[in-house]
Amino acid sequence: MTIEHTIGARPTNQQLAEEVAHISTPDRMSTPFGEFEFFDGVPKPESVQSIFDGLDLVRGITAFLDTVPGASLVAMRRGLRTAGVDSPDKIGFTDPRCTSTPIFLTPNTETTYGITFLDLKTWGPTVVEVPPQSLCVVDDFWFRYVADMGIAGPDRGAGGKFLFLPPGYDGERPDGYYTYDCPTFTNFVVIRALGGVPAIKESRIYRLDDAAAAPENTFVNVGDQAFNTVHSNDFSFFEEIAELVAEEPIGALDPERAGTLASLGIAHGTPFEPDEHRRGILDDAARIGAAMARATLYAARDPQSFRWEGSSWKNGFVGGSYEFLNDGARNLDARTLFHYAATVITPAMAHAQVGAGSAYMYTAEDSEGALLDGGATYSLTIPANPPAKNFWSIDIYDTQTRSLLQSAEYPAVSSLSGDLQLEADGSCVLWFAPTAPEGKESNWIPTLPGKSWWPLLRLYGPLEPWFDLSWQLPEFVRAPR
Repeated sequence: MTIEHTIGARPTNQQLAEEVAHISTPDRMSTPFGEFEFFDGVPKPESVQSIFDGLDLVRGITAFLDTVPGASLVAMRRGLRTAGVDSPDKIGFTDPRCTSTPIFLTPNTETTYGITFLDLKTWGPTVVEVPPQSLCVVDDFWFRYVADMGIAGPDRGAGGKFLFLPPGYDGERPDGYYTYDCPTFTNFVVIRALGGVPAIKESRIYRLDDAAAAPENTFVNVGDQAFNTVHSNDFSFFEEIAELVAEEPIGALDPERAGTLASLGIAHGTPFEPDEHRRGILDDAARIGAAMARATLYAARDPQSFRWEGSSWKNGFVGGSYEFLNDGARNLDARTLFHYAATVITPAMAHAQVGAGSAYMYTAEDSEGALLDGGATYSLTIPANPPAKNFWSIDIYDTQTRSLLQSAEYPAVSSLSGDLQLEADGSCVLWFAPTAPEGKESNWIPTLPGKSWWPLLRLYGPLEPWFDLSWQLPEFVRAPR
């Protein structure tokens, strides 16, 4: 069979010249990185360094935005080590709850946490036993989901033994465990138990080789210790990432992000030793990247971020995918937003169900669109019948550290508080100010003059009015000056 092909009309000389113009570079370009000069498309020697500096800056900003999850866990591990949680058999916990003293990304003040890191390079196959009626998660060192344990896990809350295997493991896989292959040697373990501290202390972490006679674990109260677990926003961010890349095997990170890092000198088996010139560029890149992350968090532009049309209240987990995927594309802003503000990734967070799990929303502005000012007085009305099967709470956070605002030991209010004042219609008016309005102390969260702050509403066991959007939260109202 012969396939006929019709040749289209040949372009005129003018049309061809226009096409060449589209694919050409002018002899002089004004850019954010300076003036670039070319000779007939070839960079002039005096412009080459500026062009490559611009490339390094762009890749540095991209690397910051795309690898915040990993840097977050490097900083978390470093902070926990200073608090005494320096091996997998030591479990940090918050007794009775986390206070505003440690610097943690958006912890709540209502539930007790247990946290530690697995070290599969040193320990090899490691067993984690979780208590019944717990909500536990394991994420790898790049903050990717590995496993749920407890209520959202395969044990369905009955408790069980979970076996975590290091990358490339080809040894014994004994029966009697829920077994997971981990892409990284270091893995983050978070334990939440409905029974509080006594239940968390039922947890066990030990080497598989010690299963016949597992040693006791050490539990370290970190709830009121002063230490930092938040990643850097300057050049040292890249040192945090270089630490991670050096420890983990080739292939632990996807080739695209690994390639971006390698172009900056961060690669497996290669010391990260940038000269002073490149250090300066990467310091700029981290600071600019942090500015972009802050805009993505506090002033989101994605319509999916907003809880209701015309409202400033935003969803912390945008898109409903724990991998931040939407029609096969990664929602990069959603990933940056979440990891710049929070920790722990699990499908259970992305897909809350009626009466189970938890739901979140936040804002950073008042009803006039102005940023929240720690020196001003604001009110927020919680409408009657909040759609929470268990309880609701509001914690407020420092806009710089994204940690609990250090205005009080527990800068929060909750429906579990026995002395909350309710209005006649069942609503609850909360107050946010440096000092409590007279007679409103039970409904007040203190703020700090000279600092901004932002609130996070949590609904534990969200009910149908949350999902159908029939229950809506009004804006913060600033009191007259």
